[in-house]
Amino acid sequence: MRSYRVHEHGQPSSMKIEEIPSPSPDRGQMLIDVEASGINFPDVLVVSGAYQLLPARPFTPGKDFAGVVRAIGEGVTEYAPGDRIMSQIEYGALAEQALTTPSQSFRLPDGMGFEAAAAMGLVYQTAWFALMERGQYKAGETVLIGGAAGGVGLAAVQIAVGHGATVLAAVRNEEEAKVVRESGAHHVIDLSGGNLRDSIREQVHACTDGRGADVVLDPLGAEFFTGALRATAWCGRVVVIGFAAGDIPTLKVNYLLLKNISVSGLQWSDYRDRTPEKVRAAQDDLFRLWHEGHVRPVVMRTFAFENAAEAMTLVRDGKVRGKVVVAAKRNS
Repeated sequence: MRSYRVHEHGQPSSMKIEEIPSPSPDRGQMLIDVEASGINFPDVLVVSGAYQLLPARPFTPGKDFAGVVRAIGEGVTEYAPGDRIMSQIEYGALAEQALTTPSQSFRLPDGMGFEAAAAMGLVYQTAWFALMERGQYKAGETVLIGGAAGGVGLAAVQIAVGHGATVLAAVRNEEEAKVVRESGAHHVIDLSGGNLRDSIREQVHACTDGRGADVVLDPLGAEFFTGALRATAWCGRVVVIGFAAGDIPTLKVNYLLLKNISVSGLQWSDYRDRTPEKVRAAQDDLFRLWHEGHVRPVVMRTFAFENAAEAMTLVRDGKVRGKVVVAAKRNS
């Protein structure tokens, strides 16, 4: 089978397609014919060597995919060859075939295509846990979402709207504003100007009659974190998801006392590994929201397998609205 391989950390172009033997599933594993793989910002970090968890080289990158079960190992009873599934793994998705386990996999609902399933994967799980688990969202609250037109951000917009939130979507330009409005955002927060420390608070207060946001989801870091913290309501919750803007902010903790603010972080893969039952419950809720029409993964573009590096470069450069997906040719 064909597989992307990383021998030395570097830019997306450092990935190379190689012919490697098809793997065989061990006990408790499944072999999947991959139809589509999602590209996520952590993939950029893994390939470059900047991620907190790095596999031994050489390795195949890619954390989520959708496809068809080809073979199952001893002890697997939940799935059978021919089942359509999506799965989230630590690495190995950018290949024509991938190994996974039943606990990391979910049967696709009727009517969901492989590209949409690959686009739903990691970002929707991350957004769900940020909002519902770490953010402790309560029905009817106001949610401020940074990077709202990106993968995690747009997923969070749709999930929050589906759960009855008033959504404030922070974006950089009118193109992004259009995307978040189409996903149901109630207000747009403009990040294109300077002095975000003050401008975010001013805009959020204007949308909330001076109250602020109950929950803040921050995949950006840098100035957004500082401005969003100042825009948080009394007893508000700020969830740190990542630092896509490049800089890791510092925090003057005395500010937390003034409004009883809580700040927490999210590492989704820990939930996958430690509490898979919570991950399955989250996916059940995501499929419910999909059936109801609230969740609709936005695939900006689907790339041929040979062009995965181009897709990853767009993610690295922050030029993706929603998700980009790589289509994989299946072995005969």
